[in-house]
Amino acid sequence: MRRALSNPTAWTSVPRLEPPPLDGDLSVDVCIVGAGLSGLSVAYNLVLEGRSVAVLENGVVGGGMTERTTAHLSSAVDDRYFELERHHGEHGARAAAESHTTAIDHIERVVADEEIDCGFERVHGYLFSPPDSPADLLDRELAAARRAGLEHVEVLGSQPLGGKMLDRCLLFPRQAQFHPLKYANGVAAAIGRRGGRIFCGTRAARVEAMKRGASVKTANGHSVSAGAVVVATNTPINDVVSIHTKQAPYSTYVVGLRVPATSGERALYWDTADPYHYARLVPHVRKGYDLLIVGGEDHRSGQAHDGASRLKRLERWAREYFPLAEDLELRWSGQVMEPVDGVAFIGRNPGDDHVYIVTGDSGQGMTHGTIAGLLLTDLVLGRPCPWEKLYDPSRKMIREAVEYAKESANVAARYLKDYAGGGDVASVDEIPRGQGAVLRRGLKRIAVFRDKDGMLHERSAVCPHLGCVVSFDAVEGTWDCPCHGSRFDCFGSFMIGPANRDLARVDGEARGS
Repeated sequence: MRRALSNPTAWTSVPRLEPPPLDGDLSVDVCIVGAGLSGLSVAYNLVLEGRSVAVLENGVVGGGMTERTTAHLSSAVDDRYFELERHHGEHGARAAAESHTTAIDHIERVVADEEIDCGFERVHGYLFSPPDSPADLLDRELAAARRAGLEHVEVLGSQPLGGKMLDRCLLFPRQAQFHPLKYANGVAAAIGRRGGRIFCGTRAARVEAMKRGASVKTANGHSVSAGAVVVATNTPINDVVSIHTKQAPYSTYVVGLRVPATSGERALYWDTADPYHYARLVPHVRKGYDLLIVGGEDHRSGQAHDGASRLKRLERWAREYFPLAEDLELRWSGQVMEPVDGVAFIGRNPGDDHVYIVTGDSGQGMTHGTIAGLLLTDLVLGRPCPWEKLYDPSRKMIREAVEYAKESANVAARYLKDYAGGGDVASVDEIPRGQGAVLRRGLKRIAVFRDKDGMLHERSAVCPHLGCVVSFDAVEGTWDCPCHGSRFDCFGSFMIGPANRDLARVDGEARGS
C-alpha cells in the first residue's frame, strides 16, 4: 500500500509503476532494498553486468524522497568546494567533482540508450551571493572548484536572474535537469526488460549479513537470499547507530509558481544564503507556461513548527527575483540527510562484508544516487573505483569532531527536552481537525491526530528506532522524529526509516471527539 505525503509535487501526476508484492522466497545475486533513484541506479547497472537482481520497495517505484526532489543535476555541490577541501583535502574535492560530473553524463547516456522521455536537458547553473554574504565567498569557491578540476567554471558580472540583475555570479556549465519520476519509470522498465525483478508493497523487515552473502526478511514472512544486499532507503533501516550519528535529517520546502514560458532562461540557480535558496524552471506545464520551482528554508527535521511561514517566505523570495510569477500552484516539503563532512555514505555497511548502503544525499540525491549505481556496482563485482575512499561509510571523521559533537549534543538535548518537559498540549480538546500534537499522559508521550471528521487517533509518540519523541509536521501531515529522521503518517504508520515499523499502539487508539 502506498503511503504518500499529503502534498503533491511537480512530478506526481505521472502514472506510477507498482509491480505486485513478493509472494514467495527468492534467491538472486543482489537484493536491493528501495526503488527510489539510488536503488534503481544500482539495479540497472548490475543487470547490465548480467547479474540477477531483485528490488524490494515498500511503496511504489520512485516513491519516497525521489518524488519530493526538485531534480537539479549538478556538479556544483551544495556544501561548497572550499568546504570539501577543508574536510577531505584537494584530492577528495577532485573526486567529488569528478563523480558528480560523471553522474550527469551517465544519466544522459541512460536516457539516450533506453530512449527515456523525461525532459533531460543540459542547462547552465548560476551560483550567486546575496548582499549580506562574505565578499570573497564566490572567489574562494571559484578557486576551489577549479582546483577540483572544474576548469570551465567562470565569473560573470551583471547576469540577469528573473527580474533581478546580479552583480556577480559563478557560471557552472553543462549542468542538467529532468523529470525524476519519468526517468525512474524508464529505468525500472529497462531493468525489467533485462530480467531484473521489482516487487512493490514489500517491506524489508530485517537485513542479515552472513559469511558468504546476506539475506532480507520481509514483513510478510518471505526471504530473499543473495550474494550481496544494497540498502537504498534514503537513510539505512539496517543500522541502529553507526551511520545515524554521522548525519542529520533536515526538512526542506518547495513552492511552484506558474510563469510565462518566455520569462527566463531555463537554468539552475543557487544562492549562498543561510538557509539557502535553489530554483529551476520546468517547461510546458501548461500551454504557454512553465513552472518555477523554488526551494530552501531548511531546518532540522521535527525541530520547527513554522512550515507555513517558511513556505510564505519562499514565495516572497520567488516573486522578488521572478516578478512575472503568477499563481501559486504547488507547495511541498522533502527531507535531506546532511553528513557532518558534506559527502554521502556509499559503500560497505560498517562491519558487514556483503551489505552495502547509500545515504547522506546532502541535498543532491539525484547525482549521489547515480554515483551509488556506479560505485556499488564496482564494489559488488570486486572492481576498484577511484571514489571508494571518499564515500566510504566507515571513514574516520577526525577533522569533523566539532560538527560531530554539535549533532550529538542536538540529539541529547532532544531526549532531555522530550522526557523532562510536558507535551505540546494539555488536552486533546486543544487539537483542531486535521492536526496532531503530542500529549503527556502520566509518564507516557502520546501522538494524537484528529482527523477531518473529529475522530482521534492515538499512538505512542516514541520513535521505535532509538526512543526520541516524534513531532507533528502540519505541512505534510506526518509524525517526524527530530533525532534521526524517521517519518510516520498521521495515523502512525511507518513511511521512512530508520525506524522501519509503525508507532506503537496505545489503548483507545481511535475514538470520537
